[in-house]
Amino acid sequence: MGETPSKLGELASRAGKWLSLSAATPERHTAAVVADRFEQITWRDTYEQSAGLRELAEELNEHYDHTTDLLIDAFLAAYKVRPRLRERAEMDPSRLVNHQVITSLVESPEFVELHRETAGDPYAAAMAVLAQAAALRRLLEHSWDVQEQAEQAQKAQRDAEGAATALGEALQQAADEADEEGTVPTSAADAVQRAIEAAEAAETPARQAAQDAGRALAAAVPGIRAAARNAAAKAAEAVREEAALMRAWGVGPGELERMPFDERARLAERLRTSRLAQWAELIGRFRQMAVGERARKVENAAGELVGVTLGNDLSRVIPSELAGLGVPELRAVFAARYAAGELMLYDSQGEQTTGRGAIIACVDTSHSMYVEGPGGVTREAWAKACALALLDQARHAKRDFVGILFSAADKLQVFRFPADKPADIAQSLDFAETFLGGGTSYQRPLTAARELLEEEFNDAARKRGDIVMLTDDECDVTEEWTRGWNDAKHLLGFRVFGVAIGTPPAAEAGSVLDALCDNLRSIEDLTDVHAAADLFRVI
Repeated sequence: MGETPSKLGELASRAGKWLSLSAATPERHTAAVVADRFEQITWRDTYEQSAGLRELAEELNEHYDHTTDLLIDAFLAAYKVRPRLRERAEMDPSRLVNHQVITSLVESPEFVELHRETAGDPYAAAMAVLAQAAALRRLLEHSWDVQEQAEQAQKAQRDAEGAATALGEALQQAADEADEEGTVPTSAADAVQRAIEAAEAAETPARQAAQDAGRALAAAVPGIRAAARNAAAKAAEAVREEAALMRAWGVGPGELERMPFDERARLAERLRTSRLAQWAELIGRFRQMAVGERARKVENAAGELVGVTLGNDLSRVIPSELAGLGVPELRAVFAARYAAGELMLYDSQGEQTTGRGAIIACVDTSHSMYVEGPGGVTREAWAKACALALLDQARHAKRDFVGILFSAADKLQVFRFPADKPADIAQSLDFAETFLGGGTSYQRPLTAARELLEEEFNDAARKRGDIVMLTDDECDVTEEWTRGWNDAKHLLGFRVFGVAIGTPPAAEAGSVLDALCDNLRSIEDLTDVHAAADLFRVI
């Protein structure tokens, strides 16, 4: 290097290269995804609420470095409506692997489908991260060598930056000790020279380490991209399946957004592990079919006029009755006849008017209902999917719904869903999951249904309820019970629909079920939800 100069200007000239490099060093970031304060708060809140995220972070941190930052980036990429990634040059060298993983994830075609489900939904974004856990573990394991080289590059860079900082401090000390002519004391000049040599010595390994890390990362990119695509695909599938489960069980997006994180997580877990979780697709198809049938249904259809009858349906009052409203003295008479149901109406033959009392689904849960039919669908699953669609039907018509699970005479469970209260998903799941087992008794569930309709009539003066009997069995009823049943049916005006599942003998004309029902249909193909479509047109 020659003799150490004693002039401050010469020292500054020699040190300028490293001082300029130090000054030009950009800010290095540990996060690949750009996020504002509110998005960072969303992550913290979600992390605090999600035991799964905390456990995953703790597990990964035991074996790998900077994994919490990776999880944050994965979450924000899924959560942000328009995720923006930092340039590679802006990243701290130790986070270059994280940056490449997130870049590969966001740029994959599979991420587009995933992001459609997770954008703006912190719960779904967290679920996406958890669904990618296995892929992230493999990525980190296979990127171990790349990460090691990135760490070495970071250390070398910090050493170089430290040497440059020390050089700046030495030069500042020399400036403070220089005289008016810029002459620096020998000791200070030697300190600057040693700092220049240290900075020069640190620069070469830093440059070499950065090049080695860059080459290692470039070699790993194809594998990272393939793993990221696989992770995005699995996450999209998991999020999509959970969304389908929620829709199948009638949980709408608005309700999910209002639901606390932990409650939503418990619900999702219960739906995934429910005894009928595998029949979610069947339940969803039943509900979709019911929606279509409601759209086709024509209530109070005029049909073919066949005469005159009595009642209080103002849409079918004959003109002569309406004329009475034009005479003040006859209005009170009209009102009295309306209240008594004695107005003269056109009688028609066509679609029956739907009921206005409660809809009651009596679902057989005897041992035989556990039998699988075509397509692997059990009779129980078909019956309960139909019953849940009837629950939707009742909510739409603002009618009470009651689900009665029955088997033997000593086994009965009643689930009530009043029309004036939101349907409780937890209660719906209890209804779907409960299986009583045992034999079959018709009298016990039908008696309970009759008593519920009597209670409704006494409390609210509502008549014309609908009972749907879903069973695969046949059993006797006593004559005394039958007389009481028929009397109640005449008084309350309810209708009884029968669904014989799996074509048992009960479906045959002359059976007990046939005698009890106004309308009986037999179901052979348990994969066909449209076999019960007519129920949703007339109920």
